Order: sequence, then C-alpha cells, then structure tokens
Amino acid sequence: MSKIDRVEAFPVAFPFRGEFSTSRGKVGSAAMGRPSIVLKLTTDDGVVGWGESVPVRQWSYETMETAYSTLTRYLIPAVVGRELFDVDGLHSCMDVEIAPSYTLGQPIARSGIDIAVHDAIGKVLRVPIRDYWGARRRDRIALSWTVAVSDISAVEASVNEGQAAGYANFNVKVGHESDPGFDVEMSRRVRELAPDAFLWADANGGYSVATASRVARQLADVGVDVLEQPLPPNALNGYAELRHVRALPITVDEGVITPRDVIEMIRLDVIDGVAMKPARVGGLLPQRRMIEIVQDAGLIFLGSGLTDPDIGFAASVQVYAAYGLAYPAALNGPQFLDATIASSGVRVEAGEAVVPTGHGLGVTIDEDRLASLALDLGL
Repeated sequence: MSKIDRVEAFPVAFPFRGEFSTSRGKVGSAAMGRPSIVLKLTTDDGVVGWGESVPVRQWSYETMETAYSTLTRYLIPAVVGRELFDVDGLHSCMDVEIAPSYTLGQPIARSGIDIAVHDAIGKVLRVPIRDYWGARRRDRIALSWTVAVSDISAVEASVNEGQAAGYANFNVKVGHESDPGFDVEMSRRVRELAPDAFLWADANGGYSVATASRVARQLADVGVDVLEQPLPPNALNGYAELRHVRALPITVDEGVITPRDVIEMIRLDVIDGVAMKPARVGGLLPQRRMIEIVQDAGLIFLGSGLTDPDIGFAASVQVYAAYGLAYPAALNGPQFLDATIASSGVRVEAGEAVVPTGHGLGVTIDEDRLASLALDLGL
C-alpha cells in the first residue's frame, strides 16, 4: 500500500488581471497578484500528487504566512509516513495537529494536503478522481462570470466582456451596507444586459439584518435568483429573522466549514442552501460529505471558489462534476488570473469548464512555470 513519503510546499503568486472588489474592499488587482501555496506530494513508490492552498486575508483569517507555517511546521510532518488511501485517518491526524476554533482549524491550509492526496490516489489507480468516487454525472460545468466592480459605470463593460468570452450566467458582489442602493442598481443592470442568465448575488456577510431584509426584496424585484451570505457567519438569530422574509432563496458560505456546520444550519431551518468550495472547507473529503448532506435535505447546492489557480480549479470541477452540480459555478480563476502552471487539463470553452479526463485531478503541472512564479515570504 502506498505511503506518503514527502510533501514540498511552494509559495507562488499568480499575475492578476483587472480588479476584483467586494464589500470588504479590493481583494485582487494587478499590483496584489493572487497568492497560492502549491504542494507536491510524493509517495514511497514515486507517484506525485499536486495540491493547492489558497489563503486570501480579505476572505479568511488565514494568510500566506500562517498557512505556510501551519503546513511546513505541523501538517506536513504529521502526514508524512501515513497510508495514502486512509483519507479519514489523514483528516483525523490534521485535527490533532491544529485544534478547531468555532469550526475547523486552518481549513484553507489543510485543503492543499487533502487535494494532493486525492490527486495521488487517482494516479495510483490510474483513474480520474471522480471515477474513484464512483460518480461521473457531468463532462462540462457551466460557469458564471463575476461582476465585482466599485463603480456602477463599469458594470456594462464587465458583462460585455463575459458575454464575449461565451459566459451566459453572472454573479454579482453585493453586501455594501453603506450603499445598498449600489447593489440593487448593479444587479438590475446585469439582469437587463443578461435577461436569461442565472443571476446570483453574493454579499460576503456584509449586511445588517435590517438592510438584508430590505435589500433581499429589492434584489428579488430586479430579478436576482439567489442571495448568498447576506449576514456575518455567526448571526444565527439574524438568519432566523431573515428566513421570514422569504423574498428569495438564502444560501450561506463563510460560516459553513464542516459537515457538522451544515447539519446545524439545516436543523435550525435558517437556510435554503449552501455555496461550497473545497479550498475553504478543508478539501475534497469534507466537501463531498457536505454536498451529500445538502442534497439529501433537498436544499440548493451552489459551487464556487476562491479565485483558484489551476490545481484548485481542477479539484473543484472534479467534485462538482461528480455530484451533478445543477447551477453555474462561480469559479473565476480563468477570468482573473493571467498565468497557468498546468500544461494540460485546465480548459474553459464558451463559459463552460471542460472536466479533465486524466488520472487524479487530470492536470499536468509544468514545474518550470511553477518556479517562475515563486514568492519569497521572508520567513
């Protein structure tokens, strides 16, 4: 049985195209780049699996420095020597190394190890990872184009750019508590420009209960289909209040990191669904369990990402394809990133991600390209 022989961590920065703003402020630009920690896992029989951790301090308390130190000082030493196929045991081991706080400890850091393990498992078995799971429901995943602007005059250009690239669906970054009218007007303009699109508004926890209750009705009136994370993650009573508004479906993201979190939200009857991403929930194993819980409950399952580069993008596409994602996925790495480390396996055509068919995640990593993006953390 294959064992994990070593794991190497490579901090990199991907060039960023354009500007990405949310209610938290600017989270991406050409000057900032897109940081990532690429992991190369090698088994004792020489099989290589690739993973990726994608911390962004504006989205999470995990920074590049904390994720890198967590990986190199604690998680990587703990998993070396473990059985490759014992994925549950791997997660239990990481639970011991990094204690949880309100929910899972350092999920973005640990997701890179989980993803690398799954890539290696598929390569050992010589199958795409979704075939290892016994699920293959999609060969393509529809994507949505992200409209994340700070000036209303930029909305039309963003939508036109997406449509020119073949995108038919859109998500908008709302949640501006100080100017909710901007959010409603932005959404109205996107709907006018894309009347047949699936239109998804993501507030990133930016609203108060009073504002969310009012804006939810207004967003529904202009044609928004679903509102994601209108309140902060721990505002459970607020979500209960918002539930009574029933203006449009409410999904959560930031506060749902583990399967237990999902179960608790469902039991409280405060959500209509969950927007999920492997990068934020600790990897593919917990992501799969969360999707199964949501689907069994008959709730909405949305797929999104953290502007993931190649490896994280491929991991997300694999799990969304396996579980038959019914809605366009907000995977905007190809929209905003201006470099790739994959020589094959990552492909977007006419607003759809083509699901990789190679072994594991299905991507081939060019290590020369990886080296060219190296980032010195100064640690």
